[in-house]
Amino acid sequence: MAAMMASITSELLFFLPFILLALLTFYTTNVAKCHGAAHRTKKRRPNLPPGSVGWPFIGETFGYLRAHPATSVGHFMNQHVARYGKIYRSSLFGDRTVVSADAGLNRYILQNEGRLFECSYPRSIGGILGKWSMLVLTGDPHREMRAISLNFLSSVRLRAVLLPEVERHTLLVLRDWLIPSSSASVVFSAQHEAKKFTFNLMAKNIMSMDPGEEETERLRLEYITFMKGVVSAPLNFPGTAYWKALKSRATILGVIEKKMEERLEKMNKEDSSLEEDDLLGWAMKQSNLSKEQILDLLLSLLFAGHETSSMALALAIFFLEGCPKAVQELREEHLEIARRQKLRGECKLGWEDYKEMVFTQCVINETLRLGNVVRFLHRKVIRDVHYNGYDIPSGWKILPVLAAVHLDSSLYEDPSHFNPWRWKGTASQNSNFMPYGGGTRLCAGSELAKLEMAIFLHHLVLNFRWELAEPDQAFVYPFVDFPKGLPIRVHRIKAMEEEGTECFDREHII
Repeated sequence: MAAMMASITSELLFFLPFILLALLTFYTTNVAKCHGAAHRTKKRRPNLPPGSVGWPFIGETFGYLRAHPATSVGHFMNQHVARYGKIYRSSLFGDRTVVSADAGLNRYILQNEGRLFECSYPRSIGGILGKWSMLVLTGDPHREMRAISLNFLSSVRLRAVLLPEVERHTLLVLRDWLIPSSSASVVFSAQHEAKKFTFNLMAKNIMSMDPGEEETERLRLEYITFMKGVVSAPLNFPGTAYWKALKSRATILGVIEKKMEERLEKMNKEDSSLEEDDLLGWAMKQSNLSKEQILDLLLSLLFAGHETSSMALALAIFFLEGCPKAVQELREEHLEIARRQKLRGECKLGWEDYKEMVFTQCVINETLRLGNVVRFLHRKVIRDVHYNGYDIPSGWKILPVLAAVHLDSSLYEDPSHFNPWRWKGTASQNSNFMPYGGGTRLCAGSELAKLEMAIFLHHLVLNFRWELAEPDQAFVYPFVDFPKGLPIRVHRIKAMEEEGTECFDREHII
């Protein structure tokens, strides 16, 4: 035994240097790896944009959403940009967020939709608009829904169907403004009239619902309740705006579902030649969408096609009231269009007339730039992004603030001043101008919205002059709204009659 122990001890002593060398090598290698990893981790530490996170849980959300005039970016944005620069980090809507007031980064975000960034609105928005709403969908489902909308709003349809419809609905609204004596006047809420105009237009083209009918009016009132909930705090208990909006959503969807059932009955009949040429019928016949998808599609387009267009029109009326020179140039442009109509023996606007509204497009662009109906967009970073020296980690929210770019004094001279002449010439190609977003999520109805504004302004400036009945101003809540509804005093003018080109008769309207 002693001899055996001596032999083992001898062998251990023989191998001891080799064991110690192996241990030393292992230790050295792993320590070096750890130090290298630590060093690399330290080097890879993201260089986040400067900023602060605010209060626990709520972050800086309330400050960001604090009401302010629509022609400004508000105290919060001004303060943060002055302190941190045009790209800063914050905590908004319950997420770590990068806020961008930088034109280049905003373009980069919109151009890389689906690759580096994706749409990411708060869950409450999806809960009220529906999970199949184009506003919240991403990827292939969004592309499919958008393709349906683009086909329905194609340039061919804009020319042949929607332009006449827009003019008819314009005249239906303005007919109520007619006053027997040119010296008399009447007061209207311009915001209410604009909302009535765009809602009736969309209801007609989405579901063939005629303006003035009891069912259309009931739907419009439900929609007002619905809209208040879309932009409210997501508190779902009885009495809150969000709770009321969910009930209105169910009512509105019930109306659409009823229309679908009626349409199916018509489609099953032998004579289907008199079917309504609307989005409901188009989606039912030309797509493979489920019932739930069609319901959410129609609801979201009623929302998108009504709210932003009506507010943009109200803003145009507001800005023009304070710029008589622009009104005069508009009137001259549209009188010339009316003269050409008379020479052709026509009394309704055509596509060529619309294309001749050059200064009108300048007014529309300036209204969208200064008023900023769409203030910012919700996006999420889906891959780590390095931009302008900053690292923006995957999983963070990022908000491209369109209004901040449109009101940037380094990009627009005297940006808080209404100046439609800035858009003459090549200025309309300004890549920093993105009132309807951009990239693959550019608003499908942007051309229809411009058409609505142009046609309405054509008949407005030729037949009426107006001034504010009492002071009012557009505010951001974060939705844009006139607290008093933009009350205007309207006077009938004789511009068309003096030119012998008046088309404002009841037969043309009806």
